[in-house]
Amino acid sequence: MKDVLQKHKQYLLTGVSYVIPFIACGGILIALSLAYAFHFQLLNAQGGPDPARGPWVVREMFVIGSTAFELFPAVLAGFIAYGMAGKPGLVPGLIGGFIAGTPQTVGDKSVSAGFLGALIIGLAAGHIVNVIKRVPVPKIVRPVMPIIFVPILSALPVGLLMLALNLPMARLMVALNLFLGNMQAGSQIVLAMVLGAMIAFDMGGPVNKTAFFFGVAMIQQGNYRIMGADAAAICTPPLGLGLATLLSRRRWTDEQRESGLAALGMGLIGITEGAIPFAAADPIRVIPTIMFGSMISATLAMLGRVGDHAPHGGPIVLPVVDHRLNYVAAFVIGSFVTALVINLVKKDAVTTAAPTGGNKS
Repeated sequence: MKDVLQKHKQYLLTGVSYVIPFIACGGILIALSLAYAFHFQLLNAQGGPDPARGPWVVREMFVIGSTAFELFPAVLAGFIAYGMAGKPGLVPGLIGGFIAGTPQTVGDKSVSAGFLGALIIGLAAGHIVNVIKRVPVPKIVRPVMPIIFVPILSALPVGLLMLALNLPMARLMVALNLFLGNMQAGSQIVLAMVLGAMIAFDMGGPVNKTAFFFGVAMIQQGNYRIMGADAAAICTPPLGLGLATLLSRRRWTDEQRESGLAALGMGLIGITEGAIPFAAADPIRVIPTIMFGSMISATLAMLGRVGDHAPHGGPIVLPVVDHRLNYVAAFVIGSFVTALVINLVKKDAVTTAAPTGGNKS
């Protein structure tokens, strides 16, 4: 069992090694465009940064960065499958990952499976391809198997599986939104803890977006404390993990330390996705840790009566935040807790570099 888990971790590391440049590129370009919009007060109706109102270069920078983010689920799933099954795994993995990142509309809601969907479907694609490759076929058919038959026979079930997963996920997001609405009448501290956990759980995925848009809706109703808790939680995972790579360098590979620097930059601009390379490589340790850290940040922000007037998070929104010192204290404490905990639980983790491929046949 341990060997099986270790192999699957290596498959995930393969996907991560290919997806890191996409996340770093997209995150930094988006961060620069948002920073420009904030600096020159180019804001939308809700008070958030609006790069679309900036010069041509700023607008296109945001579009290019967003495109890199849109591609990462496909790249992640595709190369997880590649690590498991070699080149034949690329087609179903990329297709399944693309569907995972494509929003599906259910009623008035639009949701995608995001990062977690990409992880699941990448592993599924690799297993399906390996099963197909073991099926005996006539010798005359073997040369065209990886070109025609394997892509078709694997892409169809993988695509259908991902489409089937999107529908119940969309329904779950609707239910979560109703749950948050009902919680607002109860304990604000418990609500903050739930929001913090949701923000960190899938780092920009559907659960994260449900908590975020709940905060946006509360801004429109004049309640800025929900977004204040969200804002502190949003930047905690990338800041905490980036800080962890600086505090205990020996526990992280060279590639992970480079990802840590990129994560710090993204955290400063409020881009939670900076934590994805770490979570994809070691979800069992990383996801609970960043959820805990974000829960602390969100709870401290709520206790400190932090209010965020902009639908965004991270230090970049400091000019439009109420009780700024409490806000900074909240995400700094949450980030340090994240860094300390992940370095503590990661002490027995393997720190070798990720592989670059699997069974090529």
